[in-house]
Amino acid sequence: MAGLIIAAPRSGSGKTLVTLGLSRALRDRGHRVATAKVGPDYIDPSFLSAASGLPCRNLDSWAMRPATLAAEIARLEASADIVLCEGVMGLFDGAGATGVGSTAEIAALTGWPVVLVVSLEGQAASAAALIEGFAHHRRDVTIAGVIFNRVAGERHAALATGALRRAMPELPVLGALPRVGNLELPSRHLGLVPAGEHQSLDAFLDRAADAIRQSIDIDTLVGLAQAPQQLTATSREPPLPPLGARIAVARDRAFVFAYEAVLEGWRVAGAELTFFSPLEDAPPPLDAHAIYLPGGYPELHAGPIAANRNFLGGLRRAAQRGAAIYGECGGYMVLGESLVDADGIPHVMAGLLPLKTSFATRKLHLGYRNATLAAGGPLGRAGQRFRGHEFHYASIVSEGEGAALFHVEDSDGTTLGSAGLAAGNVAGSFLHLIDRA
Repeated sequence: MAGLIIAAPRSGSGKTLVTLGLSRALRDRGHRVATAKVGPDYIDPSFLSAASGLPCRNLDSWAMRPATLAAEIARLEASADIVLCEGVMGLFDGAGATGVGSTAEIAALTGWPVVLVVSLEGQAASAAALIEGFAHHRRDVTIAGVIFNRVAGERHAALATGALRRAMPELPVLGALPRVGNLELPSRHLGLVPAGEHQSLDAFLDRAADAIRQSIDIDTLVGLAQAPQQLTATSREPPLPPLGARIAVARDRAFVFAYEAVLEGWRVAGAELTFFSPLEDAPPPLDAHAIYLPGGYPELHAGPIAANRNFLGGLRRAAQRGAAIYGECGGYMVLGESLVDADGIPHVMAGLLPLKTSFATRKLHLGYRNATLAAGGPLGRAGQRFRGHEFHYASIVSEGEGAALFHVEDSDGTTLGSAGLAAGNVAGSFLHLIDRA
């Protein structure tokens, strides 16, 4: 298996569009394309999975242990003959000035070459200086090619290409994508609208592939790909301990944020996973030993969730019979007593934790998190440490009496206090856990 990383100098350069179009174009050529996404992202992977037809894997060098990274890369190797890995933010942006968790760090760990997507919006020949600086910034990261994006015309592309050839004649320009009006995707408060909500997604991906075929030298690009360096797996522990032998996982438009590495880790550890839809008023299966409510958009579906008595009643009955119930972010909100939607209307939730939340009062919470279990439970013994992230706009209106689930620090080690609640066999927090620390 050979791989490439599609990165950019900054966010908004077009690397998602390029990776999607390349994935679909290569799949149309008969390649078995696996995709990966650097960092803690749920939404871009949903599009990459749709483009390639294979599950996208997250690769996160800050949050994942080397063993977990090795396992995820091995799964990519087993499924495909080429991997396209989309970067996050700018190439060297990570959890602090050192670049830990950055796309560059994944490039250094894997040895995969980087194709840099550079937007020419507002510049032309100046792009050569930017690219030259990126190419020489880290010796263990190889910039193997460049794609220009948002090009105004042939003259615009020629100016940038000529300047780069004078500065770095050995670095190939793989193509220049013009500004295309029909290749924009709608967004909402957490980023792009998830892939599952697009009725015409295949048509969009086909248009992206056509744009790539018309503008990019795909043969030369594929020839740049290299096999990954060997990563040593020193542990077989799954990212998170299985919550039970049979785990029911909520999955629909309100509960879409679950990491493949976590779910696959539970399966490898011997757990049996089933899926159910709260929005369709499905209760968790009666034989489930545990229930996992991942994050998503319950704030956009608070009314229907509150009206779904089978789902909420099933959660309450599962708690009464002793099933372990764990909710993350949106799942945590649903385990609470009430959720106020964007219009200020409160909706009754499961009432399994003394928590009231609001989407009407918004505040951005964003960043990597170190989390230590404050008390034993389905996630392990007190003191067990995890790494994850937080990304939401909902606010806590009130947290009643209850045991804190985690003690939390940010990526720099700054103490943030406690997070989440635990009440018997029910627990949750706004954190998305990625791996054991």
